[in-house]
Amino acid sequence: MPLGRSIFQKHTPPIQQNYQALLESCLRSKHLFTDDTFPAHISSIGTGALLKKLPRNLQWKRPHALHKSPVFYAASRKQLDLCQGLVENCWFLAALEALTFHQDILAAVVPQNQSFERKYAGIFHFRFWHFGEWIDVVVDDRLPVNEVGELLFVSSVYKNVFWGALLEKAYAKLYGSYEDLQIGQVSEALVDFTGGVNTRIKLAEAPPDLWNILTRATYSRSLMGCQTHVGTTKVLKNGLVAGHAYTVTGIRKVTCQYGPENLVRLRNPWGKIEWKGDWSDSSYKWELLSPKEKILLRKKKEDGEFWMSLRDFKIHFVDLVICKLTPDLMSQEDGKKWMYSWKSGRWVKGSTAGGSLGFCNGNFWMNPQYWLNVLPVEDSKKSPSACNVVISLMQKHSTKHRNRAPHLFIGFLLYKNMILLPFFPEQYQESNRKLPPGFFSRHQPVNKHQVFLDEREVTCDFHLEPCVYVIVPCTLEPQQESEFVLRVFSRKEWNALLGNLADNIFLLQVNDIFLDTLKEIVDRYEGKIWEDFFTKHFEQVSNPEINAVQLQRILNNISWRSKCFDLNSPTKLNATGTLSIQEFRLLWKRLLFYLEVFQKRDTNRSGKLDLVELQAAVQETGISLSSEVCNLMAIRYGDPGLQISFESFVCFMLRVEIMGEAFRNLTQDGKGIYLRESEVKPLP
Repeated sequence: MPLGRSIFQKHTPPIQQNYQALLESCLRSKHLFTDDTFPAHISSIGTGALLKKLPRNLQWKRPHALHKSPVFYAASRKQLDLCQGLVENCWFLAALEALTFHQDILAAVVPQNQSFERKYAGIFHFRFWHFGEWIDVVVDDRLPVNEVGELLFVSSVYKNVFWGALLEKAYAKLYGSYEDLQIGQVSEALVDFTGGVNTRIKLAEAPPDLWNILTRATYSRSLMGCQTHVGTTKVLKNGLVAGHAYTVTGIRKVTCQYGPENLVRLRNPWGKIEWKGDWSDSSYKWELLSPKEKILLRKKKEDGEFWMSLRDFKIHFVDLVICKLTPDLMSQEDGKKWMYSWKSGRWVKGSTAGGSLGFCNGNFWMNPQYWLNVLPVEDSKKSPSACNVVISLMQKHSTKHRNRAPHLFIGFLLYKNMILLPFFPEQYQESNRKLPPGFFSRHQPVNKHQVFLDEREVTCDFHLEPCVYVIVPCTLEPQQESEFVLRVFSRKEWNALLGNLADNIFLLQVNDIFLDTLKEIVDRYEGKIWEDFFTKHFEQVSNPEINAVQLQRILNNISWRSKCFDLNSPTKLNATGTLSIQEFRLLWKRLLFYLEVFQKRDTNRSGKLDLVELQAAVQETGISLSSEVCNLMAIRYGDPGLQISFESFVCFMLRVEIMGEAFRNLTQDGKGIYLRESEVKPLP
C-alpha cells in the first residue's frame, strides 16, 4: 500500500456505559444485569495459549451460586488476600496488592458502596486511569469457574470475597480479554490504578541513597513493585520465582548484634512460595534481634510475604518501580505541591513520524514539538535556581486488545529553545511554526543520553533553569505510527506551561512571516526579462485582461517539468472571471517562487514530491499547516501513490492561500472563526 494511503489506526476508546442507569433499570425490571459488551463467552477469555489451560467444562457463575453468603469487599479482613489464577498476570496482582495499603486510593478504583445484598442487580463497576482520563468500567458478576465451582482466575484467600475477581474482569474488559493480561509490567498497572507517574530504578545501578529513596517513597504514599531476573527455571532454589513481579509492602531498619540492617518486605502475588535466604521466615538471622522486634516482624506463615536485606534485594531483583502520586519523591523537599499538564498527539507516516536523530534521515524536526516554559517564582527574593520537572511520554495501543500490537521503542528529546524569547507565553500562542531542521543540527538536547524503550511509558526527571524548552517525542525508527500522551509535572511555585508547536493550531492561519517572504520573492523576479514576458503574452489577447482559458494556454506553453494546468486550478480570478496584467504579474511570480521551492525539495529530481518532501516544501514557503490538513490536501491533489507533481503543488499552495484569505476575512481575533447559534444551520 502506498505511503500515506493507509488510514491512521487511532486508539480504540473503551465502551462507556452508565452504571447508575443500568443498575436502576435492572432493579426496576427485577432482572440481573447481563453485559453483552463483554459476554460470558470464550471470546472474553481469549483466542491463544490461555485456552489450553481451561477445563473442558468451563462454566460462568454468579457469586451467589458459588457461596451461600458472598461478600464484595471485607474491610475488616487482612487486605493481602488475593491469589493469582490461570492468567499469568502477576504484574497486575503485584500492583493491586500495593493498592490495598492505601484505602482511599483503593476506594477510588473500587467503589465501596457495592454489595451482593443491598441494591444487588448483578452489576458492578470500577474506575481506571486510562491515557489521561478516569473512566468507569461496568461488568456483570458472571465469573469463569471449573467443574467444582472454583474461580479460574484471581480469587481470594477468603472464598466468599469477590472484589478481586470482579476487578480483574473489569480490567480484562478494558484491555480486550483475560488473555490480554498475560503479559505486562507492574508499572503499567500502577499508573492505571492511580494516574501517577513512575520512576524506574535499575537495581544493578542503584544510587547510593536507595534506602533514603525507599523511605521517602513509603512516607509519601507511593506504590512500589519490582521484578526478578528472567531464568530458565521457574522457581529457584532460593525460593524466588524467575521473571516474576512482586509487591514491595514495607521497609524496616532493625538493630542486630553486629549493627543496623535495612530490610525490605515483599509479597509474591501467588500468595505462596517465599524467599528462603537471609531474613526469610526460617532464617537464623531473626535470633540477632531483640525478642520484641522479632515477635513484631517475623511471621512464620506461608502467605507469600517475606523479608530480605536491602543488599540481597539489589542482587536478586532487576528493577524497582515507584509510582508517585505526586512526583516529589526524588526531591529532598517534602510537602511541596505540584502542577500537572498534559497533551495528546500522534505520529503519522509521512507527516509527524520523523523518527529519532540516530537515523540521520533529516526528518526528526517533523515529529510533534511542544514548548515548555519554565517561569521563575513571582516576587521571589531568591535567585533563580533549577526547577524539578518530571516528563512522561506514554504510547497508546491502536487495537482493542493491548497485547496484539507490540510496543514501539519510544523516547523524547528536550532542547533549550534559543529562538523564542522566554517568559512571554503569548508569543508562543502566536508562533505556530515548528522549529526548523537546522535548529536540531546546531543544538544539543538537554538529555544527551536518551534511551529508547519498548515500553508503554518513558519517564525522566529534570532540574531545569527558567527558560523556554522544546520537547520532541519520537519513535526510534521513522514512519512508525501511534498515538501518545505527553505529561509534565512541575512544582507549584514554578510556572511550567506546556504548549504545542504547529499542532492543533487553527489550520488556516498564515504567518505574517510568509507575507514578508513572498514580497522578497516577488521583488527578486523584477526586471526587463519578465516585463518582456508579460508584454509578449498579453499582446496575444485582444483585451488588457485574460480569462481562464487564455490563462490555461499561457501556463501550458511553459515548460514546468510536469503535467499541464487545468481549469480546476484554484487561480485567483477576479469577480469578472479574468486577470489583469497586474494580477497576472503577481500570479506569475508566485509560480516562480513555488517552482524554486519545489525544485529545492525535490531532492531526487523525480519531478514529484512525496509526503515528507511536501511537508518540507510547505515549511519552506513560510506557511504553517497542520499535519492532518497537509495529508488530506495531498490525497486530494496527489496521484494514487500520493506523489505531488509541480502542477499539483501549485494548485495545493494556491488553495491554501485562498483559504488563508478567507480565514483572515472572517476571523475577529486572528485565532478562530466563531458562529452564533443562529448562524449554525443543519445539513440538508
